[in-house]
Amino acid sequence: MKKKIKRDPDKPIGKLRVVPDFLPSPEELFPKSEVQKITILVDKNTVLFFKNTASQHGQKYQRMMREVLKGYAKKYGT
Repeated sequence: MKKKIKRDPDKPIGKLRVVPDFLPSPEELFPKSEVQKITILVDKNTVLFFKNTASQHGQKYQRMMREVLKGYAKKYGT
């Protein structure tokens, strides 16, 4: 009968090899784009929607609004 070997769950199993880091840096994931400050009137309910949704996801509501506008412009822009 085979004897069960107790393994330490924090130790690796088998041979290990180093894998080069292939992920982009955080700056490359979220590149800064040129922005222009504007003044805009937005419905109160719209602002509340973005504030609530952004806070649920740990994000900033103004950035969320910018991303929505950018996506719209990209889809329908010339």
